[in-house]
Order: sequence, then structure tokens, then C-alpha cells
Amino acid sequence: MLQTERHFFAPGRVNLIGDHTDYNGGLVFPAALNMGTYLTVKQNDDADFCRFTSENNPAEFVICKEDLSQKQNNWVDYPLGVLKEFANRGYSVSGWQFHYRGDLPIGAALSSSASIEVVTAVALNALNDNPFPMLELVKMSQHAENDFVGMNCGIMDQFALGFGKKDCAIALDCNTLEYEHVPLEMRGLKFVIANSNKPRGLVDSEYNQRRAECQQALEIIQQHISVDCLCQLTMAQFDTVAKHLDGNVLRRARHAVRENENVREAISALKGGDMVRFGQLMNASHATLRDDYAVTCPETDFLATYAQQFLGVLGSRMTGAGFGGCTVTLIADDQVNAFVESLGRAYEERFGLRADFYVAEIGDGAREFRIKN
Repeated sequence: MLQTERHFFAPGRVNLIGDHTDYNGGLVFPAALNMGTYLTVKQNDDADFCRFTSENNPAEFVICKEDLSQKQNNWVDYPLGVLKEFANRGYSVSGWQFHYRGDLPIGAALSSSASIEVVTAVALNALNDNPFPMLELVKMSQHAENDFVGMNCGIMDQFALGFGKKDCAIALDCNTLEYEHVPLEMRGLKFVIANSNKPRGLVDSEYNQRRAECQQALEIIQQHISVDCLCQLTMAQFDTVAKHLDGNVLRRARHAVRENENVREAISALKGGDMVRFGQLMNASHATLRDDYAVTCPETDFLATYAQQFLGVLGSRMTGAGFGGCTVTLIADDQVNAFVESLGRAYEERFGLRADFYVAEIGDGAREFRIKN
């Protein structure tokens, strides 16, 4: 029986390059942040109920065990989906108080929802004497978002939060789940995240539509080439079958294949210390996300384009699902302050919105921690 509070943390993530390739079986290159979601768990007075509270959301939920598998259409669906994953495997999930707090901006494409899911999975695992390895917790968290919440996301977000490592990015093949920690040897450079603070109207329907269009493209391509996913194709192979596609289906598939090649080259550039080339590929990534995948917006286009022209910037792109959210910029560290001031002023003048800026500090993945007295 749990007599005292236990404390858990799961980070957010920034994807340095490679968006909308994960569910197409491709490569991504995310890094865990030192910002994220904190969870305190203790026993509830009544073992037949769970209580969910959050410092970031006033809605409080006290739910009996018979109703824990029912959606509430609120933030609590993220942990409830994870509880259902554990319950489906035969574990008791009632009788706890879950209190969440976080310092990730909500809806900014830094994986706040995945952070809630993963921290809940890590906590439930610990409360049940750790029956599952981290990879299984990652898969359970993704399935909770797909099956319970209804967001048809790939595995990148949850994987990055579970397997993050300080001062490293993760080169992840989403088709095989093979991964490698790549040290971020920045040598006088910084990654700066700019949150557009544009309300994201996406989100679920447009994201799921893009995924459906990619699936449609794959089914057509499979009539001509034997592949399991779009990102198994090279651009040369894609060019041979592109004539069988048209409209949005063509554009979505072209982005997936081209972006996957961009990621592959960008990872090699970073390993080789060629940060100039890495920045160029970030710019190319933003262009295809804008022109072929249509998930940027005027606000993130402005942030990225302004950055790309700023002194000391090597590259800038939107990051995350899109339709608002954030950009990530690779910049000389002695230009960061001037960059933030100049871009922030120009952005507010153009859109009447105030952008928030974060110098990305790369941290470790999800874990239990102790509060020092």
C-alpha cells in the first residue's frame, strides 16, 4: 500500500527535423526538453475512486472505477486512456489521487498531451512494481492517444519522451523502432523555440485527414511497388510512381518521402559536424511542410522566414503537427538575445500576438524522482 506521495516527470520534446514522417514509417530526430509534466500520486481515501487534478486546468474529476474507461472530453482523457491500457492488462488502476502540473505551453506542439500520457504510464508502472519496460509504456501511451483520445498520432512523441537523454537527440526509425542517441555538440550554437501563441484549430480532424491521404497514396503505390510504408521509398522511386497520384494525395506523399530523405541527410550532417548543412535542411523541411503538406500557417511561416534571414541563423522550421504551434531555429549563441528581441517585436507588429521564446535545454526522459527536503 502506498503511504506517501510519489513524484514523476515526463518531458516535452522538440523535433529538430522530420515532421509527419513518423506515421509514414520514416525517420525523425527529436530531443527531450527539460520542461514537461510533473505528477504527484498518493492513495485516495476511497479505493473505488480516482481523483484527477491539475494546476494548469481548473477542471477536477473524481471518477469511480466502473467509469474509468469512459471519455470525459476534457484533459483527463489523456491519463484515462493510459489507465485503460493498464486495466486491459489486468492491473488495478483505482484508488489513487493524480495531481498534475506542467511548464510546457499547452497546444504549442511540444507534446504536452504525450507528456501527460507518458508520465501517467511511468507512474502506474512504478505503482505496480514495474512490470513493463519503457518501450511497452511508450506503445501503451501512443495507443491511448490513438484509441481512447482519438488522435491518430505516430509514435515519435511518446518515444522521445520515454527515451530522451541529456544533451542528445534521438535518431529514430519509426518503422523498425531502432534508435540512436546522437550527441548535440553545438559549439557556439543554440536551438531557440518560438511559440507563435496562435490558437491551433487543427487539430484532430486535419491531422487525421493528412494521415488518411498518406494511406490512400500508399495503397495506390503498392499496386506498382512492393513497400510497407511511404518512407521506404527513395525520391527516385517515388518519381517513378508519382504519375499515378494527383492533387493532395500526391503532395502529401511527396512530402513524406522528401522529408524522410532530408532527415537522413540532416542526421549525417550533424554527426559530421556540418551545422551549416543541417540548417539548410531545416529550411528545406519547412518549405515542404508549407508547400506540400500544408500544415504551416501565416504566423509560423513568418517566424521561420524572418529567422532564416537573420544574422547568425543557420536554419529555421516549424516543428510539430502544425496549424500553429512553434518554430525551432538554429542560431549562433551570441545572436540569441538580439534575435528574440527583433523577431518578437516584428511578429507582434504583424499579427498582434506576443511570441514566447525558449532556449532549448535538452534533458533526460520520463522518470520517478525524489523531492529533496
